[in-house]
Amino acid sequence: MTPAALFLAVFVAYPLFRLISDSFFKISPLVGGPREFVGLDNYVRAFTSPDFISAGWRTFAYTLTVVTLEFALGLGMALLFTTLGRKSQVWRTLFLYPLMIAPIVAGLLWKFLMIDNFGLLGTLLHQAGILQDPNQIGWLSNPDIVLFSVAVPDIWLTTSFMCLVLFAGLQNIPGDLIEAARLDGARAPSLLFRIILPLLRPVIAVALVVRGIDAARAFDTILIQTNGGPQSASETMSLLVYRTMIRFGDPGLASAMGTIYLLAMLAIAFVAVTTIWRPGKDT
Repeated sequence: MTPAALFLAVFVAYPLFRLISDSFFKISPLVGGPREFVGLDNYVRAFTSPDFISAGWRTFAYTLTVVTLEFALGLGMALLFTTLGRKSQVWRTLFLYPLMIAPIVAGLLWKFLMIDNFGLLGTLLHQAGILQDPNQIGWLSNPDIVLFSVAVPDIWLTTSFMCLVLFAGLQNIPGDLIEAARLDGARAPSLLFRIILPLLRPVIAVALVVRGIDAARAFDTILIQTNGGPQSASETMSLLVYRTMIRFGDPGLASAMGTIYLLAMLAIAFVAVTTIWRPGKDT
């Protein structure tokens, strides 16, 4: 217990304490520079900043898109693998390969696939007759669609994680229950929505919370693809906090943004657990 407690104190508790405490100060970006207590001024500046509000909405849209698609694809693949049984062992292994790739490598790979002028994705769609010009769609240069384009590597990387968690949950559902429902005449939609999903509530809640928090803090895949551009159209909260801290040299404001960001994720996670899992209530 002592090593674990020491680890949590050094790498979790202390950084969290510094994050919250620094949010009440105006801090010089220079090492050993002055610190001036400003109270809630950094929080006021954050909430009145159009960049902060816009980044918050973009982060919400990005997270919602990523988690929704990952859950739908992951659940579909988990159901398929469960139906195939042992025949799916090789396919499950292949499906998990993207999870082993570093996010920054995945971001770089998809950047080369979607980049303008010589991106492979546009070329393939043009050769298939879907696009009239390989550069007809500016995947990473059109502000209207860039946020969804940078989400593709994240979806590709971690759909396998969602599938793995849901597949493990499906193994705990008694086969006799499914068989009895089929004998009673239950069709596939009824089995899914009235039996399988209600029994999977705890697993779904954990999967959505873990992936939601992970997607909300997306940084490296977006940074390597667009660096938050064009016109800040793909700048999420993590990138904004990074820029505020590193580029603009305002640690106090960055800490206030990070604290608000943390509290928002905790609140959303609590709501997700209580509404989906509903611990203490009968399913």
